[in-house]
Amino acid sequence: MKERITITLDSELIKQIDKRIDGNIIKNRSQQIEVLLAKDLGTYRPEKAVILVGGKGTRLRPLTYKIPKCMIDVHGKTLAEHLFDLMKKYGIRDIILSAGYMKEKVKEYYGDGSKFGVNITYVEEDEALGTAGPLRLAKKYLNDSFIVTNGDELKNFNIPRMFRLHKRKDALATIALTTVTDPSQYGVARLSGSRILEFVEKPKKEKAPSNLINAGFYIMEPEVVDMIPNGFSMLEKDVFPKLAREGRLRGFPTAGQWFDIGNFERYEIAKKKWEGVDPHGEIE
Repeated sequence: MKERITITLDSELIKQIDKRIDGNIIKNRSQQIEVLLAKDLGTYRPEKAVILVGGKGTRLRPLTYKIPKCMIDVHGKTLAEHLFDLMKKYGIRDIILSAGYMKEKVKEYYGDGSKFGVNITYVEEDEALGTAGPLRLAKKYLNDSFIVTNGDELKNFNIPRMFRLHKRKDALATIALTTVTDPSQYGVARLSGSRILEFVEKPKKEKAPSNLINAGFYIMEPEVVDMIPNGFSMLEKDVFPKLAREGRLRGFPTAGQWFDIGNFERYEIAKKKWEGVDPHGEIE
């Protein structure tokens, strides 16, 4: 619930506020002042993140015969550790790891998270549950807005900025969208403003509705968990199309770095280009 207040500010301070109004996510002075206060107070972001680390990483064999994909090294840290860094950058320290393949190795390596500066809770997949099924296992922990991210990607996004869009548009789920030169190998977003109408799967390059693809990073509301069917299910096929039809699915285009570690070619690219997460830097 919001309340109207009247404040008096120095004219130079107002000029600085006005410079930050982008007409897209930030529409007016009131919104920008709210953002600055929330950022300073550390309140404008979800409190918990679910990281999906249950996959087998078959395209990275024989490497993934020995270790789970989330433990693959990039610049001296595992993939999951880079995601911890992103969360910590924005004050998110409560992490739920959904572990399946080699889950004992995952639990042994990451433990309770204390050596990485986070608090880890585990949900365990006895059989593969896809990208949506694990959220049903974690339901009792998800009482407010939360993050879901694939655990086999490197990414550096502005989480508070994405969260502002999510809340302002009253979305049930918001998907981070990254730009690619050739979208023909991905599901490509068709948008109306920030509203996602659908994803077009692997279109020809010249027929793609945009160059924006799903970056495997979401902000969701607890109601979404109740929409997930039992057993194996996919957010991309079983949940997001329903939300799109209801007008409750939003897209957040981001300029932050994103690398899919889906095969050895992409892994080598990531090792060369990944810049890491600057704990003090801002991502637009």
